[in-house]
Formats: sequence, structure tokens, C-alpha cells
Amino acid sequence: MALNPDEFYAHAVAAADQEHRLPLARMTEWDISPFELEGLRVSPLRPPVLPEPARHGEDPSDCRACRERDTGIWFNDNWRLRRITGVGVPLVLMLYPRDHYDMADLPDELAAELGLLSTRIVRHIQAVPHIARAHVYRIGDGGAHLHVWFFARPEGQAQLYGSWLPVWDDLLPEYPAAVADADAAIVADALVASSGGRRSATG
Repeated sequence: MALNPDEFYAHAVAAADQEHRLPLARMTEWDISPFELEGLRVSPLRPPVLPEPARHGEDPSDCRACRERDTGIWFNDNWRLRRITGVGVPLVLMLYPRDHYDMADLPDELAAELGLLSTRIVRHIQAVPHIARAHVYRIGDGGAHLHVWFFARPEGQAQLYGSWLPVWDDLLPEYPAAVADADAAIVADALVASSGGRRSATG
């Protein structure tokens, strides 16, 4: 059984200083870290808050993802794909079920479809010239409606490798929207060819 919230907090702060600041992570010493160690410090660890605040969309009637079920660049009856704007890397796409599900309550049929779609989206992103890798993330603390992120890493940018990519994305200047729109259209068209579906919400 996992530690309860108070036990977890006590375990963590035992490794912290008097201000409840943990040591810097080993990741900050990696050569792909976007931060220099000098002057960098960890935020104080706060005690647990229970009950946890509700995520956005816990109530489906107030879920933005449900209201936007017809917004995106590719659709089938169960899923939609959209491009996230204002990002720093070449392409960030997000895949949602069109109906209100989270990962844990996704029916097996849709879970199988999610695996296949995710694999094909990665293939199609990586087929775009000058994209070296597509990273896939599912986090889920901010929204109750399942959303899976796809981040495209630009070719040749070894400093953007791995788990720091979303942080670099937030630091980089906004990528040219017209280029990202054109590349997103390439991915969407390839997804239509590989998986069916359509470019608009209705067939």
C-alpha cells in the first residue's frame, strides 16, 4: 500500500533543508537541462491539501473538451486531434476522445484504438521533414477529460532531448504558425490515409 499523504510528506521533507527545499534533481545537471545550476533552487515542498481540488471537467456539463468536440484537424466518430497554438517547438498536437472519458474509464475498445492512433500519429509526425522525434505524454492532473500530448522535437537540437522538451517548448519563442499549420495538415492527411476518419467533424 502506498504511503498516505502525511507519511509521503514526512518522508520527503526528511530529505529537505530547514525551508523544506529538496536538493536539486540530477536532471538539472544533464547537459540538456535548460537551466544553469548557479542560483537555481527548488521551491519549498508544501504540505498535502486534502481533499484535492477538482480538475477541470470533472462535471461533464462543465467540460471544455466536451464543448469543443467538433474542433480540430482530424476526426473519427470516437476521437479528435487538434494543433496546440503558441508553442515553441515545431508541432504540438493533442488527441482527445470525443465523448467524456478519462484514461481509467476508457472502454477497452477505445483503449485499443488509442494505442493504434498514438502509434500512427507518432509515425506521421516523424515523417515530416526536419522532425527528429515525437514524444507522447499523458498527465491528467489538470483536466478530467483524457488528453494525450504529442511534442515534435526539431532535428539537430540535441539539447532538446528527452524529458526537458516540454520545458524548452515553454522557453522558446513561438514557432511560425503558418509552418506549424502546414505540417499539422500533413499529419492529419496522413492519419486519414492510415486510419480513416476525416478532416472535419462531420462526415
